[in-house]
Formats: sequence, C-alpha cells, structure tokens
Amino acid sequence: MNGHAAEARDYGPREDDTTSRGVVDEEAQPLNLEGFEIDETNSRSAQQQNASSRAGRSIWQSVVRWIQGPQKPQIQVVSPWMPRIQQYPVQWLDQTFPSQRSKIALLLSFCICWLGIFGSLLTFSTSTGKIKGSNETIQYLHCTDTFCSFGFRCPANCAGVQLLNPRMIGDQEINYQPLVVGGPVYRGDSWICGAAIHAGVVSDFDGGCGVVSKIGRHDGFLSTTQNGISSVGFDSYFPVSFTFSTDKVSCKVKDLRWIILAVSIVFTTLISVFTVSPMIHFATLFSIIFAHVSLVSDPSGISYHSQSVLADLFSNFVGRFLPAAFCAVVIYMICVKRILLGLIASAEKTILWLGGCWFGALSNYTFEWIPISRLTSHDLEQQPGAKLALAIIILVIVLIIAQQIYYLRLEGRLPRYLALYGIFIAAILASVALPGLNLRIHHYILALLLLPGTSMQTRPSLLYQGLLVGLFINGIARWGFDPVLQTAGALRGDGAFGSLLPNITAPLISMDTQTSNITFDWALPPKPNPYDGISVLVNDVERYRSYFGESTSTGETFTWERTALGMPEYFRFGYLKEDNGLDYTNAGIWNANGTWTEMAPRPDDRGFTLLR
Repeated sequence: MNGHAAEARDYGPREDDTTSRGVVDEEAQPLNLEGFEIDETNSRSAQQQNASSRAGRSIWQSVVRWIQGPQKPQIQVVSPWMPRIQQYPVQWLDQTFPSQRSKIALLLSFCICWLGIFGSLLTFSTSTGKIKGSNETIQYLHCTDTFCSFGFRCPANCAGVQLLNPRMIGDQEINYQPLVVGGPVYRGDSWICGAAIHAGVVSDFDGGCGVVSKIGRHDGFLSTTQNGISSVGFDSYFPVSFTFSTDKVSCKVKDLRWIILAVSIVFTTLISVFTVSPMIHFATLFSIIFAHVSLVSDPSGISYHSQSVLADLFSNFVGRFLPAAFCAVVIYMICVKRILLGLIASAEKTILWLGGCWFGALSNYTFEWIPISRLTSHDLEQQPGAKLALAIIILVIVLIIAQQIYYLRLEGRLPRYLALYGIFIAAILASVALPGLNLRIHHYILALLLLPGTSMQTRPSLLYQGLLVGLFINGIARWGFDPVLQTAGALRGDGAFGSLLPNITAPLISMDTQTSNITFDWALPPKPNPYDGISVLVNDVERYRSYFGESTSTGETFTWERTALGMPEYFRFGYLKEDNGLDYTNAGIWNANGTWTEMAPRPDDRGFTLLR
C-alpha cells in the first residue's frame, strides 16, 4: 500500500478522482507531467555538470599532486662507481698536504705553472716572426682579410670560415664557402688566408706565414679544388689580383693552438680530479677555459694587419672576462653549487662535467658540422639542411627537458622551476612583440636559459651543465655580450637591404673592330623617391656613379667601351642611398661575341659585392 500511495503521489491522481476534481484538474494533469519532465531533465543536466566538474577537479588535483612530487622529496645523489679508486686522489692529497694553507699554496703554484706554460706558448704562437729570404714585415691577418701587399701570417682553422650572406661573382651566386676566386692567381677580393691554404702556402691545421705579391689586372680565374678548399671560377678580367711568392722563403712561426689545448686540458683535468671544493673547482676551471677560448681556440677578430696581436687579444679578453665573472657567480650560486656540493665521484665529475664544458667551449670545432650558422629566420631559410638540423636539435632538447622534469619532480622542486620558466617564456614572447626589433637567441643566452634546469646531482645533469657552461664561455669569449634584441640592420650585416632594383632597358650595342661600346639607360625610381642616385658595377667593381638631379651631358645613361676582347663582361646596377650602394641586380652579360644576355630576375634576399 505504501508503495502504491507513493506511486500515486509521484505520477498524479487516480482515475476515480477525476470526476470530482472536474475539468480544471483534467487540464492541470498534463501540466504536472510537463513540470516533472523539465525537472528531470534539469536534474540530469546538473548531475552531468557536477560529474564533469568533479572529474575536472580530480584531474587538476592529480596534475597538481604530480607536479608537487612525492611527499618525501628524493634528493638525487650520484653514487660513484668504484668509489675507492675515485676517492684515492683526494685522500692522497689530504695525506700529503694536510693543512688548508698547504693546499692553497699548491693550487696557486699549479695555476702559476699553467700560466707560465700557457703564456710562453701563446707568445710564440701569436708572434709575427721573420721570413727568411724576404725583407717583408709580417702582419697578422684575420681569416677574411683581402688583398694588400706584405708578408703575412694566418691563424689555424681558416678553411672553416665561410660567407654567411650570398655573394655575386660575375653571374654566379656563392654562399657558405670561403671566398676564394681562382688559383694560382687569385682575384683581388679573395680572402688571403683561404687562398693561401688553397695554394698550399699555409696549413689549415696550424696556420703559417708567407709573402703575397700583387700582380695587377689578370684575365681568367680558374676553378680548382686543393687542400680542402674549392675556389670559384671567373671567366673575365679583374683589375686587382695576387699570387704567393714561390721564392725560397722560410717561416717557422706556427699556430700552436692544439699544443696549448693539450696543456690546458691536462691542467684542468688534474685540478678537477684533486679538488673537492665546488667554489674552487668552478672558479679555477671557468677562468682557465675562458682564457683559453678568448686567447687561443676561438679569439675574436683582431685589428686587420695587426703587428700587436697579443696585446689586442689580451685587451679583448679582459674586457669580456670581468662582466662574465659576475655572471659566473650567479651561475655558481643557482646551479653549480647544488650539483657539485658533496660530490665524491671525482672521475665521473671530471669526465662528465669538465668534458662537457670543454666540448661546449670548443663549439667552433665540435658543432662545426651542424648546418646552422646563425639562429635567425633568414639564415634558417637560406642555409641548406638548417631546418632539419634545428628540428632534430629541438627534439633532443625536448627529450632532455622531459628527463630533467622527472628529476626535479622527485626532488619536490618542479613547481618553482615551472614558475621560473613561465617567466622566461613570457619575457621571450614580450620581446618578440616589440616593434622594430628582432629576437636573437645567442648560444650564451640559450645556456643561461637552460642552466637552472640542471641543478640536481645526477650524471646526465653533470654532462648537461658542463656543456651549457662551455657554451656560455664560448659565446662571451668569442662574441661578447651581443644584444638579445637587434635591429634588422644589425642582423643584416653585409646581406641584402631589400631595396628596390633599377629598371634597366635593353642596351644599345655598337660593334667595331677596334673599339665597341654598350649604352644603358634607366627610368627614375617611382615617387616618392628615397634614393640619391645609381651605381654600376662592371665585373663586380664599381665603375660609375650618377646622382639624380645632376645636370650631365650623358643624362640618365651609362656608356662602357672596350677593345676587342675574347671574354664576357658582367654588369650590375643598384641604387645609392646616402652615398652607400644598396641591392644590386643580377649580372647582365655582354658576351665576347657582342650579344647581350638579360639579367635574371633576382629575389630580394641576395647580397652584393662592392669594391672601389
């Protein structure tokens, strides 16, 4: 009975009550049913929403709990392999030099010994020396110096120095290779050290010296491959050319960077093995490796044709080391101290941390094979293989980040590091949004961004941190504190401006047995005209300038004469702005038989060559 009564209360009046309640009740019955259906629908919707909300809160709470890590943090500690062997050097040092004063004296003596050997080898390695059999004064060249008559000396590793922006040689566009045109007679705008390696005068391994001789105009430059360098051919003439002396000259001065590297590695290895204090370990190794990179393995470009090489190098070193040392203090306090404090695995510390540091500091050698010269969108577009290499690098970094997140979670420090990297990402996004500036992540910036994530004592972190410290050292010692935000002009260097190109009409050619000529004319650029004039290159050398508005007898035309030649000539045109040449067209060719080959269409991102 109770069940039936409840059923009646739930679903409306019984049939025998219908007559007494009348029509009003009959009309009310479906309204009650509708109300029930609406209430039931709302109830189900509310239940679903509550379930979804509870599921969402549950997932979020699970994520938060996972991020917070275990209730009892698991601090990572490296348990050394073969601990007796790894601890023996430190124990021997404690027994032999038991007092703190004796250990400090030993460290100072050791550093002075390294400094003496390092300085002696560096002085000999950077001295200009003398060339037997020649009275020429030797001048120290940068790898990209061009021609000037003198005795010269080149550093090691010049074959790896390449163009980073397109360069036109006649109608050829070259990039990502040394600028060497011809051989054994070289075009005057060739890099002397690259040409000297190509000619076999100096070695790419340890540099060398020689005598370069000017021979003036030369017709026809051959394309050959010698000593690891492929030269570019040029089938016309050039007003300046040079060759290397074939007389019996003797030059004993060599670049001793590999011997000095061996000395530095031996000394830093001994310091790492016998040092327990994280502060002494880091400060000593940071200073030695920074000095080595700045003065030996990857010195910045010194003054062209310098005869005071060592003074120039030391000036650059001091100017960059002092601010880098302040950064090193922050790196030590935040990252290095935590990973090295209490670490008794001296052999693993040396192999992983110090080995990684040297690997990063020598990145001009160790990462030279990666086809990424500069981490900019322009370079990634134009350098073959750069996008694939970047994708692989990003994948590797993501895997390493996942590994480091796991260890940070175990130590219970993941939330604060997620907050820190959230700030980093917000700063990067804000920098990208700034108008008129381009974000450029130099490798020293990349090292600073990633170093906080290596502050736990694990073997992978030892390797990663050493590598990143080495990258920081190389970036500052070689390039200084380059700005993170740069203008388009600063990033462009000697690349294209993206300027308008002149509209050159078909030339008029007059052929004669003695002297022939070719005449070009052009239309003025559209208004408003931001350009001052026009420049004409013949065989990559500027031969003519005309400024708009000047009253000349020739008007807006250019006539070039030549005697009978059995070779082509190459013409390129570009606008002038504030007395500087902007972008030039591709080369039009006045062929040896007198015919004209039109200029090929040119994308806006190609560079130019301008000699005066």
